[in-house]
Amino acid sequence: MISDITIGQYYSGNSVLHRMDARMKLILTFASIVAIFLCKNFFSLGLMVIFTVAATLLSCVPAKMVIKSLKPIIVILIFTAVLNIFYTTGGDTYFKWKFIEITEEGVNTAIFMAIRIVSLVVLSSLLTYTTTPTLLTDALERILSPLKVFKIKVHTLAMMMTLALRFIPTLIEEINRIMNAQKARGADLETGGIVARAKALIPIFIPLMISSFRRAYELAFAMTCRGYTGGEGRTRMKQMKLRVSDFIACAVVCALVGGIIALNIYFEAVI
Repeated sequence: MISDITIGQYYSGNSVLHRMDARMKLILTFASIVAIFLCKNFFSLGLMVIFTVAATLLSCVPAKMVIKSLKPIIVILIFTAVLNIFYTTGGDTYFKWKFIEITEEGVNTAIFMAIRIVSLVVLSSLLTYTTTPTLLTDALERILSPLKVFKIKVHTLAMMMTLALRFIPTLIEEINRIMNAQKARGADLETGGIVARAKALIPIFIPLMISSFRRAYELAFAMTCRGYTGGEGRTRMKQMKLRVSDFIACAVVCALVGGIIALNIYFEAVI
């Protein structure tokens, strides 16, 4: 399951989404996430699903990679679905036994929330799949540049966020390596109760913390040797420029938000 976490990974390509300006991708990703939470019925959510599928196809990211990014949230999906099925009432009753009751409204809510979470994860993953860490850093710094008025070190903040995102795959690989090493030594990490499993994780977290601090020190030393002093006076080899395709994508997302609001209002009035 650990190896299925793909957040922070970049998939090299030359698709429409890869060529988009990183600043626009960040803004539109945030707008798309807001649009997901604006959906109030299956019709508006269906429009959001169509947009998500279209964005995935335009990114040219393999379907296997996208599906792999969904595996870590299966537990969350199941937990959310169970809660909604058993704690949401209304509509026809499908099953009832003592205090357990499954209703039409509960099933609909469970499906609705599952689709919403999947769309959220896919759209968020597409941002890191199609944008390099360097471009993400530059984009975050450009977007947060107004905060410089309040004496906030925007470049340092953007660098910290991007490095944290970049090292997620590295830490996942390190966890797998440590777990395999512990299993080779006879450690039992998969059986026993919650307390036993928690104790079994201690030999994993201690080497992981030591390795993480060592990597952080090596990174800081490497940046110092290369003359890194922060964002003051730094120039960029690649300048960001908005293209026609970026404005078209912005118009599409604006139309998406407008369509979702219209569908919410229309079907709420009809129902």
